Amino acid sequence: MDFIRYAEAAASLLNADLSEVDGLVAYLDDRPRLQERAIDRDCMVLRKLQRELRPVFDAGEAGDLGGVVRGLNGLLSRHPITPQISDHDGQHLHLHVAAGSGSVAEQVVGESLLGLATLICDLGADRLGVCSSAPCTNAFVDASPNRSRRYCSERCSSRANVAAYRARRRASATA
Repeated sequence: MDFIRYAEAAASLLNADLSEVDGLVAYLDDRPRLQERAIDRDCMVLRKLQRELRPVFDAGEAGDLGGVVRGLNGLLSRHPITPQISDHDGQHLHLHVAAGSGSVAEQVVGESLLGLATLICDLGADRLGVCSSAPCTNAFVDASPNRSRRYCSERCSSRANVAAYRARRRASATA
């Protein structure tokens, strides 16, 4: 299991439009076996997870370790995870999340929660963030070596930097 990839997928899940199955299929872009099984009920379950997971990222952004831990522990108790060791790729042993009912939503929930729990235990709760570019509220996982990420994407970073540059130019022109 690549816990950073699963944690990043959890952040992407928060940012996904899951109002229809097409949005879930788009979120599952690189997972055709799950795409073909996605149904409306999966969207409903994952929209609920989005609402429950948002406070965890907000707490991470605020530096509230207790809020992150309480939030994730609450979700882990409501969504029990069954990790299993896999050797399907013939390369090395790694963990996968086994979906009890086999639903797409249960698979995504399990991967998201196990990825986030492992990430915060190994790297810290301050790796969860919310974009600093107003009005964007997208969540992200900061996997940078120096914990310096502030934006969800290059687009938001560029937009914020251009706005700051223009503000400095206006301020120096009026001074």
